[in-house]
Amino acid sequence: MTVTDEALDHARPGADRGTDPAGARVAAALARDLDTGFEALYEAYRGAVFSTALRLCGRWAEAEDLSAEAFLRAYRALCGYGPERIAELRPRAWLLTILTNVWRNSLRTAARRPPPGPLEDAPDPPDPGEEVEDTATRHETGRELAGLLAELPHAQRAAVVLRHVTDLPVAEIATVLSLPEGTVKSHISRGLARLRALRTEQRTEQHTEQHIEQRTEQRTERRTTPLRPDPGADPGSGRFDQRGGTR
Repeated sequence: MTVTDEALDHARPGADRGTDPAGARVAAALARDLDTGFEALYEAYRGAVFSTALRLCGRWAEAEDLSAEAFLRAYRALCGYGPERIAELRPRAWLLTILTNVWRNSLRTAARRPPPGPLEDAPDPPDPGEEVEDTATRHETGRELAGLLAELPHAQRAAVVLRHVTDLPVAEIATVLSLPEGTVKSHISRGLARLRALRTEQRTEQHTEQHIEQRTEQRTERRTTPLRPDPGADPGSGRFDQRGGTR
């Protein structure tokens, strides 16, 4: 069974599309004309697919590859579906299932390769109207989030990303991951608890490092501050005022 077949099985026909406002419109467009409908599919879900991919893998270039592969597999699969089958699709759940399966396959492939570089290029997708200061803050936040998410087990990471980045309801996450809703809730809860613990640990370490740096700077300043003579003292007495040393 291919990745796309698995996605179709999980995106159950006739299910409620109320949580995906574009779903019915996109499915109908695909059923009428594949090429035109696929443009609508891409425009409706490219942001959700890329953001999900970025938080799953933590690297911008890899997220672009995962997204492109997911849409390519989706198009190839749609070429083999009839209009009725397409009309019954839940496009968002179907696409994200393909994406998460492609990501899992990439993890298995990556396990046989040298480890990748550090997670340092994973900001959120840019907002053209955003101020420079906000962009810088978001970049740092994105980098921190990428590092924290990378510490989670894969199942927890996927559940947390789909719930709190892609903003899917639990029922749709269960469909995407092919898990019971109770298991999804457990993965989300444990993943968030782990993220909080990791963030607290990280900030404690940062605070400790900053404290050490400040103490080091203070010692350096004391050693390098020149001693100033007491103006009222005998030039040969060797006495100094309190700002410059001891009498």
